[in-house]
Amino acid sequence: MGTIKLKNIQTYSYHGCLIEEGKIGSDYTIDLEIKTDLRKSCLSDDLKDTVDYVLLNQIVVEEMEIRSHLLEHVAQRIITRVFGEIPEVSRILLAVSKLNPPIGGDVEAVTVELEEYRS
Repeated sequence: MGTIKLKNIQTYSYHGCLIEEGKIGSDYTIDLEIKTDLRKSCLSDDLKDTVDYVLLNQIVVEEMEIRSHLLEHVAQRIITRVFGEIPEVSRILLAVSKLNPPIGGDVEAVTVELEEYRS
């Protein structure tokens, strides 16, 4: 087994329960870690033998473009899509962070982290 990590993917998205959040938007960062078998690609040096991190990034960016009220919801959509489109992935650890959330305090970020295994 091996791990592929995409750290600090940055998007400007429109998630949140407040109407203003859907209009104004906010900065987000996403960390995605997947587990997969990397033994074949370690020997072959061929992209077809591994999980393409360009596709992983594309899935994250596309799902972040779809408005959700909750970070949990957008995070679950990302996980569902990765498992649905990339059968080689056996585990996903995902963190979605809203930077400078409008919660009435001096908070750098709010993060939702989900971990799921292929069933």
